[in-house]
Amino acid sequence: MKKEFVMRGQTANEGEEILNFSGYKPGYAFKLVEFQIYMAAGIGSSTVELCASITAAKTAEDPVNPNFNNPGLIGVTSFYRYEASNQPQSIVNDTFLITQNLILKVRDTHTGSDPVNWQCKFESVKMTGPEEAAANFKQFSIFDG
Repeated sequence: MKKEFVMRGQTANEGEEILNFSGYKPGYAFKLVEFQIYMAAGIGSSTVELCASITAAKTAEDPVNPNFNNPGLIGVTSFYRYEASNQPQSIVNDTFLITQNLILKVRDTHTGSDPVNWQCKFESVKMTGPEEAAANFKQFSIFDG
């Protein structure tokens, strides 16, 4: 199995995507190691405000006002450009072992209408049977909570 892989796409403003982890090899979990977004429109404009979140819970976390008390929140990222200065920021919980599907949500807070390009890099982690059971239970508890 590949050690690292990338998921990427473009999502409509205020849209959600399911990042599908079903069908991956048993005995493995995955860690989010990188989360980036980039504008899909208005590349020549002087002001851009984009944000996104990745959640391992039943509902997506609001990327504009993320709650870091949410145990299912595993990544947030933003991309701001004011005049000629780009200011990307990302916070990733790279210790969370992913065993089930995730929800990605994006938002363009400047125009309120442009889609957002996103890219996530994941790393595979080999687990023993008890580790896999614990990781599955943790993510199920968060999802069912």
